[in-house]
Amino acid sequence: MQDNATEVTAAGIARLAGVGRAAVSNWRRRHADFPKPVGGTETSPSFALAEVERWLRGQGKLAEVPLRERVWQQLAGHPEGPATALLHAGCLLLLIHDRPTAWLTLSTESDARLAALLQEELAQVLAARFATAPASAAASAAPSATPSAAPAPRATPGTTPRTTPGAPLRTTPATTPPPVNRATAVNTPDSVHTAIVPPTGPALLVSAPLLRGAAELAADLGARQTFEFLLGRHLDANPRQYTLTPAELADLMARLAGPARTVLDPACGTGALLRAVDARPEQEFHVQDSAPELAAFTALRLALHSRAAVRAAVGDTLRADAHPGLRADAVLCHPPFNERNWGHDELAYDPRWEYGFPARTESELAWVQHALARLKEGGTAVLLMPPAAASRRSGRRIRADLLRRGALRAVIALPLGAAPPHSIPLHLWVLRRPGAAPAVPEVLLVDAGQFAGEGRGGPDWRAVKEAVEDAWGTFDRAGTLTERPGLARALPVIDLLDDDVDLAPARHLPPPAAADGAEALTAVRDRLATTLRLTGDLTPPPAAPAQPARWPLTTVGELARGGALVMRSGGTGTTPGGWSTGGTDPADGENAAPARVPVLTDHDVLSGAAPSGTLPEGEDDTVLTAPGDVVVPVLGGGAMARVIDEVTGGAALGRNLVLLRPDPAALDPWFLAGFLRGTANTRQASSYASTATRLDVRRLQLPRLPLDEQRRYGARFHALDRFERALRNASRIGDQLVRGMYDGLTDGTVAPD
Repeated sequence: MQDNATEVTAAGIARLAGVGRAAVSNWRRRHADFPKPVGGTETSPSFALAEVERWLRGQGKLAEVPLRERVWQQLAGHPEGPATALLHAGCLLLLIHDRPTAWLTLSTESDARLAALLQEELAQVLAARFATAPASAAASAAPSATPSAAPAPRATPGTTPRTTPGAPLRTTPATTPPPVNRATAVNTPDSVHTAIVPPTGPALLVSAPLLRGAAELAADLGARQTFEFLLGRHLDANPRQYTLTPAELADLMARLAGPARTVLDPACGTGALLRAVDARPEQEFHVQDSAPELAAFTALRLALHSRAAVRAAVGDTLRADAHPGLRADAVLCHPPFNERNWGHDELAYDPRWEYGFPARTESELAWVQHALARLKEGGTAVLLMPPAAASRRSGRRIRADLLRRGALRAVIALPLGAAPPHSIPLHLWVLRRPGAAPAVPEVLLVDAGQFAGEGRGGPDWRAVKEAVEDAWGTFDRAGTLTERPGLARALPVIDLLDDDVDLAPARHLPPPAAADGAEALTAVRDRLATTLRLTGDLTPPPAAPAQPARWPLTTVGELARGGALVMRSGGTGTTPGGWSTGGTDPADGENAAPARVPVLTDHDVLSGAAPSGTLPEGEDDTVLTAPGDVVVPVLGGGAMARVIDEVTGGAALGRNLVLLRPDPAALDPWFLAGFLRGTANTRQASSYASTATRLDVRRLQLPRLPLDEQRRYGARFHALDRFERALRNASRIGDQLVRGMYDGLTDGTVAPD
C-alpha cells in the first residue's frame, strides 16, 4: 500500500519506458485503461508509480523497472518531498555502512515493525557519528542539563521548521548554548541547531518502500555510492535550487589549503569542498549552512566518505556562528555572492571584523574575515570570490589591511567557466592567519585565464592545477616567485597600497614573452592555411539535377521493433550487457570503482566537440556509446545526427540525447545519420510546446534501400561530415589568428607592415 504513495510525472514515465513525453501523451489519449492522475496539476499531473509499472508491463512496454530507476522514482515522488526522502535514505545508508548486520536483522520485519525498530537504530548511529542525542534523550532533556549533554537543534531565523512527526529537519531547544556575541541580539543560541535529528517511526513508515529499495541498491553499489547517486540525481533534477562547486575546483581549493586535521566550511552547500579533502580518521570536519537540507546532506556525505568526526549545524553563519570557539587548521568556503542582507545592521560591533567593518555591499569581505577569525595562527583559508571583490572601492580599506598584516597571501584568477556563474572569471583568495612573525612583504598574483576551454566544455583543469599549484607551492616555500610572464608574479605589498588597492591579477601581470607570441601566431597561420586547403579539397561537387525520389519509407520506430537497430535514451539507468559502466564502493571494502568516464552532451553533438560533461559519482550504470552508433539531440528543433567515431566511443550518453545502434547487416550508420538530418524529416517528427521544440526520434523516416545502395549514400554523407568538421576547425583557427593579431598589434609585438 505504501508503494502507491509514490507518484511519478509524465516525464518520469517517459524515463521509465525509454520514450519521449509525446509518447506518454499518446498513451493517455489512446488507451482508456491508462492510470488516472492521483495528484499534481491539470497541466502537470502525477500518477501512482505502482499503477504505471503494472500498465507498462501489461502493454509490453516495460520488462522490468531498473532498480536504480525504481529507487529514484520512489525518492522523487515521496509524499514528504524528495529532500526529506533523501535524508531518510541517507540515514539508512549510514546505518548499513556502519552496522550492516543491524539492517540484515531489521529487513525481515513488516513495514510497520521495521519503522518502529529502525527509529532507535538510526538514533544510535546518528548519535555516534554526529554527537546528536537520540530521540528519547532529546525529548526528556531539561533546560538545566549539564554542559556535557549533547545539543539538540533549534529553529533558524527566516525558516519554517517541519511539523511532520519525525522529519529530520525538526527542531527542539538546545541544552548547551554556545558563547554569544553580546553586541547583537541576532547571534543567539536559538539561531542554531544540529543538522540531523533521527526520524521517528511514523515518518519512516511512509519511507519504508524507499528504504528497502535503497538498501537493495546499496548491496550492489555500496552505501556511499548509492547516496552519491541519489544526491547527484536530486541536484541534477533541481539545477536552479542549488549553486554547486565543481569537483575539479573543490580539489584545487583543498590542495591549496594543504594537509589539515581540523577543517571548517561555514557555507557548506552540498559538501563538495570537504568531500575533496583527503580524509583521515583523526580529522574533524565542521560545517554549517543556513539551508537545513544542505547541512544534512553534507553531514551524511562526509560520514559515508570517511571515519572523520563530523560536526554539522544549521544556521546563518554570519549572524549565528555555530562554531565560535573553533580554531581550525584550514577553512574552505564558497560563500554566497552579492548578498545585501548579510547582517550589516546587526553585526556592527562583532569582534570578527579585525580588518575593518565591511560595507553593506561587501558581504564577501565579511566571509573572508569570518574565515580568518576561525583559523588558528598559521592556518590557511581558501575562498572562492567574485572578481569585483578584488577591486570595488567600498572594500579597499579592508583589502589594504589584509595586505599590510600579511593575511592575504594570494589572489588567483580562474578561467571562464570554472564555476557558476560561468560568464565571469572567478577568483580564489588564499589567506593565512598572521602569527607573531612579521608580515610578509609580497603577495602572489596568478592569472589562469589562458587555460579556458572552448564552448561549455570548461577549462583545462589539468593545466590549471599544474600551473596554480606549482606557483603557490614555490611562493609558499620561498616567500617569493620568479616572474612568469602572463601567468604569475610575486608583487611587493607596498606596490598595491595605492588609492584603489586593486588586486585583480590581470592588472599587474606582464604580458607573455613576445617571442612566444610571434611563434604562436606563425603556427596558427600555418594551421589555418592547411585547414583551408583541406576545405577546398573536401568541397562537394555541384549536384546533378534530378527528380525527387519516391522511395518506400520506414520509420526509426519500425526499425527498432524489427530489430534493425536498438534505441536508448540518455541517462535512463541500467542498460543491456556491454552498454554500461559498473562499480562498487571501495569505502565499503569492495572492489575499486572504475575510472570516471566523460559524458557526451547535447551541446557537444550540436557543436561537433569532444565529450565535455562529467558523470556524477554513483551514476556509473548508464548508456555508453560505441563506434558506429548514431546520436540524435531531441531538443532545439535542429536537424542534427552524429556518428560516433573511435575517439568519442566509450563516452556516456548525456540527457536529451537518443542513441541508435544499427545492426551492421541491415543498416549503414552514415546512411542512417544522413537521412535523419533532412530538414523536412525533422519538421514532420517534431512537436512544439510554448517554449521548446522536441523531436520524436521514433517518427523520423528513411527510405528502404538495399545495403549496397545505403553505403553509396553513406559515403557521400561521410564526405559531407568531413567537410563540415573542416569548416568548423577553420572558423576556430581563424578566430584564434584574428585575436592574436589584434593582441600583437596593440602590445607592439607585431609590426603593422
